[in-house]
Amino acid sequence: MRHLLCALLAVVATAQSAELARDERVIFFPTLGQRVQDGAAWELDVHGWMFEPEKRRARLAVFQAALGLKLEGLSAAEKTLFAERARWFLVDNERGQQLSIRVGDRTHRLKRSGPNGHFFDRVRIEANEIERLRAGIGDNRVFLRTVNAASAPHRRRAEVHLLEATGLSVISDLDDTIKVSQVTDREALLRNTFCRPLQAVPGMAALYRAWATNHGAQFHFVSASPWQLYPALADFAATNGFPAGSWHLKEFRWKDRSFFGLIASPDKYKLSLIEPLLERFPQRRFILVGDSGERDPEIYGTLARKCPRQIARIFIRDVTGEPAVAARYQRAFAEVPSAVWGIFRAPDDIREASPSAN
Repeated sequence: MRHLLCALLAVVATAQSAELARDERVIFFPTLGQRVQDGAAWELDVHGWMFEPEKRRARLAVFQAALGLKLEGLSAAEKTLFAERARWFLVDNERGQQLSIRVGDRTHRLKRSGPNGHFFDRVRIEANEIERLRAGIGDNRVFLRTVNAASAPHRRRAEVHLLEATGLSVISDLDDTIKVSQVTDREALLRNTFCRPLQAVPGMAALYRAWATNHGAQFHFVSASPWQLYPALADFAATNGFPAGSWHLKEFRWKDRSFFGLIASPDKYKLSLIEPLLERFPQRRFILVGDSGERDPEIYGTLARKCPRQIARIFIRDVTGEPAVAARYQRAFAEVPSAVWGIFRAPDDIREASPSAN
């Protein structure tokens, strides 16, 4: 494994040019915005990834071997899907690049991209300009047009979800919560992630749409899946009719020891994604939705004890066959009121449950 890692690191380079060239690409990830200055302005998060696509097939073979994925027995279609999804892990990241956001007559220059090609910034826009951007959209989103700093004709659109100080938010896991992954089976997990069409858990999209329509819920998709899987995950969510929302995934580095850790969900990492949301919006109420395949019960129980006023409900999808009275759940949800948390096997089990415990 160490030799494979070294080989992969040798072929996955990081570009450091000063401008974004025509053959380079940008992906913007859906983010959040919040009111500031007593509502006179909004602060909008901007998060993106700059890279150059890689076409050398030698990298693909190294990645497949390092991942430990067996291609024997895969159909031609599955091998094609593997090549498509794996290529996002093999791009040349663009370091030190800088883009600009255009809002009306103003240009907001963003921070430069880091070694992994990712850039993060927060821009402040007057409330009246935000209302102009929202006109005709019909929901809580705004879209920011972007052009690179050299004014090259390479345009992208950043999607920002505007969250009010109060309201209902749903923090949803992905694997085995809304997407069939089989996390407890390593080989099945790898094949479902890289080689097969992503399959939705039946009924979850309809449940989420009902919460959005009937309760005004806003959605935040949180997972320890790496950002390299975002293109496939975003297409999956849109194709299956899940509500739009912000995305919060993992920054994967090739020096990480375990390739299986690409899609693992350690407690500390997932907590580090969710806790900032709770801290940033202390007056909002949150529904936490996860599954029993990994550590969602334990993570959500920790959050419920730490932030009892913010956690309205916790719903855990059962994929391990454990009843609510199981010792695991009793430990995970110790001191959490029974009215707050529940176990379900199918969305119909909780369809009539009130999204808010209070």
